[in-house]
Amino acid sequence: MEYRTFGAARRALDQNETTCEALVSACLDRIRADNDRLNIFTYVDDGGALHHARYLDSMREKGHERPLTGLILAVKDNICIKGRQVTCGSQMLDDFESLYDATVIEKLRDAGAIFIGKTNCDEFAMGSSNETSHHGPTKNPHDDAYVPGGSSGGSAAAVAAGMCHAALGSDTGGSIRQPAAFCGVVGLKPTYGRVSRYGLVAYASSLDVIGPMGHSVEDVATLLNAIAGVDPNDATSAPVEVPDYTAALDGGVTGLRIGLPTEYFAEGLDDGIRALIQEKVDALEAEGAEVREVSLPHTKYGVATYYILATAEASSNLARYDGIRYGHRADLQDVQRSLVEERETMQEALAAAEADGRDDRVTALRQEIDEQETLLNRLYTQSRTEGFGDEVKRRIMLGTYVLSSGYYDAYYAKAQRVRTLIRNDFDQVFEEVDVLLTPATPTPAFKLGEKIGDPLAMYLNDIYTVTANLAGVPGLVVPIGTHPDAPHLPVGLQLLGRHFDEAHLLQVGDAVMNL
Repeated sequence: MEYRTFGAARRALDQNETTCEALVSACLDRIRADNDRLNIFTYVDDGGALHHARYLDSMREKGHERPLTGLILAVKDNICIKGRQVTCGSQMLDDFESLYDATVIEKLRDAGAIFIGKTNCDEFAMGSSNETSHHGPTKNPHDDAYVPGGSSGGSAAAVAAGMCHAALGSDTGGSIRQPAAFCGVVGLKPTYGRVSRYGLVAYASSLDVIGPMGHSVEDVATLLNAIAGVDPNDATSAPVEVPDYTAALDGGVTGLRIGLPTEYFAEGLDDGIRALIQEKVDALEAEGAEVREVSLPHTKYGVATYYILATAEASSNLARYDGIRYGHRADLQDVQRSLVEERETMQEALAAAEADGRDDRVTALRQEIDEQETLLNRLYTQSRTEGFGDEVKRRIMLGTYVLSSGYYDAYYAKAQRVRTLIRNDFDQVFEEVDVLLTPATPTPAFKLGEKIGDPLAMYLNDIYTVTANLAGVPGLVVPIGTHPDAPHLPVGLQLLGRHFDEAHLLQVGDAVMNL
């Protein structure tokens, strides 16, 4: 695509060097060329995107411009667009179409954005590699033997592959920031409450955030301008004034206080990533920033706390997928047949036990027959067994366990208290510094299949990102080059800020990319 950033495309539109239709056609050409290989889009709206582009071109000829006219946008497949599929990467919702637009979709459409399609994601946004999707894994555009990260891997890959100017993702524990780092793009997790969650299919409601991804900090700031703000449809959206985020760009870093949390630079961080980050830290100091070491002492509890709270909320949120109201339903005749066959087998065993005079066996079999599942319960069980993948089942079971009687206080209640301690760490450290600078991931992208069989190794990919969700603070990842030992793999740097202070993150992120 000739104009990889929206900023470049918009300037070309203003100079009449291109049209919205031409921009869409270029993206569609790239999708046709590479999507089969990379498996990025689950749905491409060729006709709808071209129709909207021609409409916007006709409006431009009449002198009617909108802020995002010409922006080609991909949307993660857990964000609702009316009349379009929203599968969440799951067989459970394989044929489901949304009945309404998410608030962010309404805002972006009104601003002139063109939606080109829905992007692949880990099932119900649960994953760090985009390998848990029912639609198959997405591949990293920089090397298709590697993962793009997750769960917003499709959105990050779409931007990196030049299939769109920007994309929407969701971030529950790093799902925008980790794939942004792996794919070499910019990804922003806004403050919890800054962007409406209405129309985002819930994973963990107290952690989920919608955010933008793009090639440049300018594009991400422009998108945040459009989607931020309070929404009456979302009680958790905050009535906080929304500034012009693009005004923060080109502000430089002179006098800014940047903190390096010692816990994020401890054992386990790849040496190549450490070296690249140090280069940027040195350059920021040379530009006038004041850099100091700080401490976030409860960071070590972040992953454990996150996987208790997130799975507990997932267990509750995913209870609605029961095979009755909507979503995947097991074949009713098959379910009924299996129950009849089970009962016949138990009746035969009971008759044999009675003939042999085995009273204890007779008593046990009669109890099994009395307690056999009802047709409705078996339909629930079979529908959920067929509809959910292994990782989603794992998290539902873990979440149900930590919420169960006898374990609630030991796990869930304790995790909530630790969450408060983690938030307090951030509140205290932001009295000393304006922005925190950290690694985004402990390693560069790993190979497809390398960690999918080891859940703990997969979960540890989120070690530098989950605490921002637990505390509700904003986080920005910007690319800082490629790995010295693997020059085909990008590396990202993370910036964390005070609640509702995305402006400082964008300011520093823009400076980092211009160093």
